[in-house]
Amino acid sequence: MDPRIEEHAKILVEWSTEVKRGDMVGILTSPEGYELALAVTKHVAKAGGRPFSVLWTDDMSRAFFDGADYETIQLFPKHLLAMVESVDVVVAINAPSNTKTLAGVSPEKQMLNAKTMELIMGAYLSKRWVGTIHPCNSLAQQGNMSLDEYRDFAYDAILIDWKEASKQVYMIKERLEKQRSIRFIGPETDLYASTEGRIWIAGDGKHNMPCGEVFTAPVEDTVEGKIYFDVPFQQYGKIVQDVRLTFEKGVVVDFSAEKEEATLKQVIETDEGSNKLGEMAIGTNRGIKKYTLNMLYDEKLGDTIHCALGRAYEDCNGTNQSAIHVDIIKSMKEGEILAGDDVIYSKGKFFFEV
Repeated sequence: MDPRIEEHAKILVEWSTEVKRGDMVGILTSPEGYELALAVTKHVAKAGGRPFSVLWTDDMSRAFFDGADYETIQLFPKHLLAMVESVDVVVAINAPSNTKTLAGVSPEKQMLNAKTMELIMGAYLSKRWVGTIHPCNSLAQQGNMSLDEYRDFAYDAILIDWKEASKQVYMIKERLEKQRSIRFIGPETDLYASTEGRIWIAGDGKHNMPCGEVFTAPVEDTVEGKIYFDVPFQQYGKIVQDVRLTFEKGVVVDFSAEKEEATLKQVIETDEGSNKLGEMAIGTNRGIKKYTLNMLYDEKLGDTIHCALGRAYEDCNGTNQSAIHVDIIKSMKEGEILAGDDVIYSKGKFFFEV
């Protein structure tokens, strides 16, 4: 086993979820994530927790959608809720065999399933949880790398001193919370929102691994202006590119995409909350060198911001409800981030780097 897998598992158990004696720990994985699941199991046991694993594959997801009619998709999985409610900690390992397995499934079915799973997602988020990836061939291919190159890419962002990294994200969080608004300025972009009464959260590896972001839920009806997202993202197995959104009183009033605009439209029209922003965030992890169409990594890219259409995090005091939470990313090397009149980021540097 690559020794970095052991290091990765140790971070997940000791830093991210802080497993302690007596904890019930659920490990969600796929066959490609097996080695990391093994290492996590061992470290959970060392910490005095009781692990169990659920193995799920991309092909199982596809088989479900292929076999299920719309009535079946709306059938609530109470057995899955019972499992999630019974654990103290969840470690979710993403390692797909094929990142395009669901590309042929209608977005309508996938969105309906997301609505059905809302309560499950809420239960999951109430736990001590962490989501991570295990380097595998499909993710390497998606990122245009060999597996060895992708392993180096992945571990450069994961195997860092998270105690030290957390100091920087908390420094940014504290500066942001002294002000009552946020504004992103850049090419084809001038987007404003009030953050009064909202909480900024420092992403220091406690829920996502890797992490490295600072985020909040904007006051829903105060989002105003336009923004151009220049980093592609993958949704429903489709790659959406060059997204432009315009907001008035918090609602998307105009949108476009150079590629897969129909998919973007389906996202925006999912439900009553999907045409509003549930998150505005700043990426800080410069160990991530490029985007790879994997949102766990891409949204943490240093020198970027991202916004999410849909569900807001209650931890931020957000109130927007939706079945979706779809992140879209913008490079900010030519941009500026303002909180009130305070310059948080400008010309490729944060305020503490000037």
